[in-house]
Amino acid sequence: MHALLRAFRERPSHTALRASGTSWSYSQLETEARRHAAGLMGLGLEPGARVAVLATPAAEVLVALLGQYLAGLVHVPINTRYRGREIVHILRDSGAAYIVVDDACADALEEACVIAPELRALPRILIGDAASRAGDRRLSEVQGDPGEIDRAVGLDDLAILAFSSGTTGASKGVAHTHASVTRAVAALIELWRWRADDALVLALPLFHVHGLAIGVHGALLRGMTIELQPGFDAAAVVDAIARGGTIFMGVPTMYRRLLEHIGRVPGDAVVLGRARLFTSGSAALPAVDFERFAARTGHRILERYGMSETLFTLSNPYAPEERVPGSVGFAVPGFEVRVVDEDERDDATGGARAGEPRGELWVRGVGLMREYWGDPDATARAFADGGWFRTGDIVTRDQDGRFRIVGRSSVDIIKSGGFKISARELEEVLLDHEDIAEVAVVGVPDLEWGQRIVAAVVPRAAVDPDALARALIERARQQLAAYKQPRAVAVVDALPRNALGKLQKHVLIDALAAGELTPRAPGR
Repeated sequence: MHALLRAFRERPSHTALRASGTSWSYSQLETEARRHAAGLMGLGLEPGARVAVLATPAAEVLVALLGQYLAGLVHVPINTRYRGREIVHILRDSGAAYIVVDDACADALEEACVIAPELRALPRILIGDAASRAGDRRLSEVQGDPGEIDRAVGLDDLAILAFSSGTTGASKGVAHTHASVTRAVAALIELWRWRADDALVLALPLFHVHGLAIGVHGALLRGMTIELQPGFDAAAVVDAIARGGTIFMGVPTMYRRLLEHIGRVPGDAVVLGRARLFTSGSAALPAVDFERFAARTGHRILERYGMSETLFTLSNPYAPEERVPGSVGFAVPGFEVRVVDEDERDDATGGARAGEPRGELWVRGVGLMREYWGDPDATARAFADGGWFRTGDIVTRDQDGRFRIVGRSSVDIIKSGGFKISARELEEVLLDHEDIAEVAVVGVPDLEWGQRIVAAVVPRAAVDPDALARALIERARQQLAAYKQPRAVAVVDALPRNALGKLQKHVLIDALAAGELTPRAPGR
């Protein structure tokens, strides 16, 4: 927390935050955070206590976050799209002592209380005008004397308990210290050349480390202005850049929506071109979208790689001409990386190009989590000897040292007929078809093949499903080896995604295996 306070005091009158038509200077934001910290201490919360936050992006969420830090508490963000059982899991697993909740999420919390009645006793701090119960407090009421904060918060103390996005199952509590967050963000600021006169247009959710640890912490540590959006809206992002926003951090689905928007409003491509930097993370950015965005706006998106457990690990260079579509670049300063095969050998070849190392990415360095909360067995499984974290992501590394994410070892590497197939390779081929908006390739359990390759696609407009399936299968036949081709195509209205836009392929696999989706296999 000390580094943040130094940044606050270096530019007290500079605008730290704009949200919902209101501006906050660094001095004002620190004062409100200190008042809230004193109020939290007045509630009897001891250092290390967990405070959950279930609220949409707003200035009050940042006040809550910073106040918790100053009071030595642990911030537990909850996905605002979660419903009853998912919320119950996080509140129970974290042992939260309080929960901050806003009007938009009050019903979801009530669902959790129906499932787990003991949660009704969990004290609440309210944002907004929701009806309160006896004992509930509004955030504006949880205040004290800002000069009476005397808690020493160390770099090794826990800062964030972020529950993983659950793309492969139940979410786990990822525990980050103040050191891991601050040092990872410091590397980002240096590598991406963030400046104090920058303004970050932040439309990412604040319950995930992408928006919270990288976006919020990075901007505040650098002394920038945050243009906080209540959610992602393409037109609102354009407006924020028109008002002076210089940096936009997004995920691939956001860039797809921006491309759709400037297709309808071509003049807004010029406005987007005024920004200084666009970055993408949290999921692989399709090369076709990289190229389309560059052609329309003049910007080559800077793609990076990280995960809840590692924060910020790989990144393309800052220089636009050195950013390569389909690549996530190089290891960032402070991180070491390895490419390890199934026998835990380093740099075993077998990539998409002859001689490229291919295997699981292992990392160690400044941004690593401390542990999976309350799960020493999972923590032990995640780390190899020497402090190396097993990411579960399969990568290749080219002769220049650039990394490319092939996919998750659990769902993106399909084992069919004795071959290992990259789902992403086939996805890139199908996504380039003019009628396709989104695609996900999965391996469905199959007695004969082990796994059967099925492509689920979302069309851009109404189409004949059989004709589209035939066209896509033929496209794969023309471009890929026979063993890499889909056995069937499922035409769907939408793909299952979490709140950050990450594909939940396990949900898709379950639906296909259960017969809830009917894939088409014309000509097979």
